[in-house]
Amino acid sequence: MNLPQIMQIFQDTAYIRTGGSPEELQCAQYIAEACRPYGQAAVEAFPVQMANIQAAILTVDGKSIPCKGYQNAGSGEVEAPLYYLRNTDPHSLSLCRGKIVLVDGYLGHWVFQDIRENGAVGFITYSGDANYTDHDVDQRELRASVAQNGKLPGVNINAKDAIDLVRSRAATAKITLRQEEYEGESRNVVLELPGEIPETIIFTAHYDSTSLSQGAYDNMSGSIGLLAMAEYFSQHPHRYSLRFLWCGSEERGLLGSKAYCAAHEEALKHIMLNINLDMIGCIMGKFIACCTSEEALTHYIRYMAAELGFGISVSQDVYSSDSTPFADRGIPAVSFARSAPHNTATIHNRYDTMDVMQGEQMEADIAFITAFAQRMACAQRCPVAREMPENMKEKLDVYLARKRKS
Repeated sequence: MNLPQIMQIFQDTAYIRTGGSPEELQCAQYIAEACRPYGQAAVEAFPVQMANIQAAILTVDGKSIPCKGYQNAGSGEVEAPLYYLRNTDPHSLSLCRGKIVLVDGYLGHWVFQDIRENGAVGFITYSGDANYTDHDVDQRELRASVAQNGKLPGVNINAKDAIDLVRSRAATAKITLRQEEYEGESRNVVLELPGEIPETIIFTAHYDSTSLSQGAYDNMSGSIGLLAMAEYFSQHPHRYSLRFLWCGSEERGLLGSKAYCAAHEEALKHIMLNINLDMIGCIMGKFIACCTSEEALTHYIRYMAAELGFGISVSQDVYSSDSTPFADRGIPAVSFARSAPHNTATIHNRYDTMDVMQGEQMEADIAFITAFAQRMACAQRCPVAREMPENMKEKLDVYLARKRKS
């Protein structure tokens, strides 16, 4: 795949494509069509929870605050004292009872469980950056995995407004939230390139974006990388069978990769390795490899990078992307990314556009990942042990909220 083709795909997909939306379907069909020269790609639908927000109103001390209601957080109206949860120690949490709780940043699994169990009646989160000129408010949802023990009405506001609420010592908040919740569809796109043996290497990247973002960096870049590797391996022999999976609804909690793993239990038995691409090719930043596998893979990648003269930082850890559901099934995984400083390329906001990307860097990153993949795909025996070490199992349990971080 040459430079003009790479940049053309960025241009063609420069629109918001949230999980389950018509735009996400449009992009899935675009990717499937782009695969046509390499084989017949399948578009696999899977169910996702959707919601149409009919009303989302936040008033604090009688003043209206711009907000967006949390999708799938139910409907209702609640008025209560406003409480800013600065810390999550037992004493601070005990003060949530009967309050609408302002939470810093994202509403994580354990924070939600804690405020709900400590008697909160509603919640407010905030997004954006106090130093940005915009006043954007991200559309968020209460994920089913988070709300499994009960819902609370919640809204999201801009960081500037959150600061003003705390600065002014706001006393009383009122949330009105009405929505229609229903089951919709998201899609994965799957391309098969059979090899000499049934054992398979699966490549993953997500193509959806968040509600404010065109998602060029996160993660059309990785999706283009998969297309480039599909082109390469369609023209070069490979011993292992190769499967390319473009995941939908990753931004909603890795839903596409989770759905794939749930729907293809038998196929998982033949997958030896997952290679995941999530955010490559940006102008600034260091290239990283995160291995959810035996530690030996980290050494292999470091040695290979030194051999090829390619700068890289390698770690053994869990990466927050579509590699995780595969690793959780015992399949060794490695995620490749180019990690940019936040003041040069950001994600999940209006500034994630192709302006932060560099075609030449995309080509270089794809070339290195392809070189690694070629070694794995043509190996007489995949050198990565198909097992998950205990330290990675522990990290997976924490990441997937099966246990708290000690």
